[in-house]
Amino acid sequence: MEHHVADERPQGITEEQRQAAQLIWDYHHLGHDPRACDAAIALGCNDLGVSTYAADLYRAGLFPTLVFTGGNSSDTLGAFPRGEAVHFHEHALALGVPAHAMLLEPRAANTGQNIAFARETLTDAGLRPRSVLLVTMPYMERRAFATFRKQWPEVEVVCASDPLSFDSYLKAMGDERTVVSMMVGDLQRVRAYPEVGFAIPQHVPEDVSDAYESLVHDGFTSHLLRQ
Repeated sequence: MEHHVADERPQGITEEQRQAAQLIWDYHHLGHDPRACDAAIALGCNDLGVSTYAADLYRAGLFPTLVFTGGNSSDTLGAFPRGEAVHFHEHALALGVPAHAMLLEPRAANTGQNIAFARETLTDAGLRPRSVLLVTMPYMERRAFATFRKQWPEVEVVCASDPLSFDSYLKAMGDERTVVSMMVGDLQRVRAYPEVGFAIPQHVPEDVSDAYESLVHDGFTSHLLRQ
């Protein structure tokens, strides 16, 4: 995959911050083994590696239909001006995924809409999957899973993300502090969203909560919900 790099320790964060972030990174991973499903949904984001990995899984024969979902956000408008799903779809085409195997959902503005609108797109195409492979950024697995289980509980979901190490992902994305801030923001949402009905609850171990508080104290707050 084009964004793989050799493992190196990241710059821009201290070793203590890296260790705290590693705990959160590990927590966000669910450890699901990618396996054959009726369809796949790839969630738009700022990481084109999601499209690359979804294409890899398609070529491995794990699903017949792949939905790319996502419009734009402040984090992705510069990189993907025509929308996340559009760019991801074009990238997968260039990697050899046939057009007939893909569906495009270009409106979603958040993870809940990603799931809801992708479901509508599949239904409109006459597809009612019993199992879905959900392809996400590595640190978004848990929140995407919790959102999916809330929105579509009758369908089995398997989460998959590019199997990079934490340090490799930081180096590949090129802005360590922003990535850590986004991970912290995702953990906040894992904890907060069940209370407002957006996701199912997820247990957060004490050491992960401590790591979160430490990183918030250190200023990794740019992607927190404003309360």
